[in-house]
Amino acid sequence: MRKRAVALCGAAVVLAGTCTAVPAEAGASGTATTPRYAGLSWKSCATEDHPTLQCASLKVPLDHARPQGEKITLALSRVPHTARTSKGPLLVNPGGPGGSGLKLAGFVASALPAKVAAQYDVVGFDPRGVGASGPALDCRPGHFDPVRPDSLPTAPAIERANLDRARSFAAACGKKYAHLLPHIDTTGAARDLDAVRQALGAPRISYFGYSYGTYLGAVYARLFPERVRRMVLDSVVDPTAVWYEANLNQDVAFNDRHRAFLAWVARNDPAYRLGTDPEKVEAGWYAMRAALAKKPAGGRVGASELEDTFIPGGYYNGYWPILAEAFAAYVNDKDPEPLVEAYEDFGAVDASGDNGYSVYTSVQCRDAGWPRDWRRWREDNWAVYEKAPFMTWNNAWYNAPCAFWPAGSLRPLNVANGKVPPVLLFQATGDAATPYEGGVTMHRLLAGSSLVVEEGGGNHGVTLSGNACLDAHLAAYLADGTVPRGHGEADAVCEALPDPKPAAAAAKATPASSNGPALHGLLGFRR
Repeated sequence: MRKRAVALCGAAVVLAGTCTAVPAEAGASGTATTPRYAGLSWKSCATEDHPTLQCASLKVPLDHARPQGEKITLALSRVPHTARTSKGPLLVNPGGPGGSGLKLAGFVASALPAKVAAQYDVVGFDPRGVGASGPALDCRPGHFDPVRPDSLPTAPAIERANLDRARSFAAACGKKYAHLLPHIDTTGAARDLDAVRQALGAPRISYFGYSYGTYLGAVYARLFPERVRRMVLDSVVDPTAVWYEANLNQDVAFNDRHRAFLAWVARNDPAYRLGTDPEKVEAGWYAMRAALAKKPAGGRVGASELEDTFIPGGYYNGYWPILAEAFAAYVNDKDPEPLVEAYEDFGAVDASGDNGYSVYTSVQCRDAGWPRDWRRWREDNWAVYEKAPFMTWNNAWYNAPCAFWPAGSLRPLNVANGKVPPVLLFQATGDAATPYEGGVTMHRLLAGSSLVVEEGGGNHGVTLSGNACLDAHLAAYLADGTVPRGHGEADAVCEALPDPKPAAAAAKATPASSNGPALHGLLGFRR
């Protein structure tokens, strides 16, 4: 849940309009009764980039098993269809948990081919607890303020300091939101999606989710398969590993991706002068980390903040030139300012990030059981650290509040599904945040699904990011339901885009048209 690195998608969305539930009726959503929702009141919240954007809000039950009980509010955005006939709503989600989807509607509507976008009402939303939805969670403002303890617990005092932070965060969430936390989970968010469907007056919805949004979509499809028209899942969560195991798997994949970045720096030694041997460059990065652990750059970037700054490079290689320049300036010129600036852009957490992290922990800690004995965490994370040192302990502390979570946990839903219409999956082979095996597993569990693989790609979120091959499969599917059918793990394979050039070289070249920076600015990090 990081501050957005790129903000290219217009002004903030302003909410307008409300929708309230009226008396309940019998329903098939898995609860005894289901409220009937009045139509939404849409009002313009246009931006310069998205002049037709509209906004509304919807009241839904905090507890869907008690539809007449306490209500919470979901914030919605929409780009209406312009074609003569409509294929209905296409709900979009950027991941998280904790990501705001209000701006994603405008991005998707403008990034899809015009003839395809025209057929849909593209609908964004802030899930329960997020952003403009209410109440919005913020358990402990400033939790990530620098300088934090070193993430690497090489001494008992360092481990205690990090454990105290994790306990304090969990306790603060329990104190402020005791009655909300039992209802902040993926199943509740999926039932919210069906409430949105009802309020839109649509018998079925289409859905397009990135990252965690793929798991949310799969849970929705499991609960309401007959209400799915089309579904696109990009950068797919392994639904059999939520969430403790998934984070350990991430650590290994992020280490691989970080080493790919360091190898890219070595290949571009004329620009960065950090060495032509990737192992030498890697040693230089860890030497920088050790130096910052002793003396934080600008009084703000210690060892943990350095990791925070470079983790986004594992999500999107478009950030590599900026990160490499900051690395080189610190090592070669003893200049910490570019590193501090990169931290402010990629690693620093603002109020939106505090909200996102509060929802992230609330959902992940509630969705599934986590070890309550810290000795298990210590043993598992040191074992992973031995082969994947880059992010392992940073990630462990990011998720550590789940060891102390006050709201209890649920059992993960089995998302295996033979009833949903064909689902289209996209997965890069080198994705760090949602490793490749997750896409393969989801493909196996969703009968009739198709998997499109970006061979050699390492970015997280690959459609609508400049790869014409991937986007052609996406457009064909949304246009008329066409899915590729192949043999083996993948139904279709697309070649990855080349890695970026160093900033100076890229400035001299004719820039390629790509939505990559805008998309990844919306998807954010830690998703």
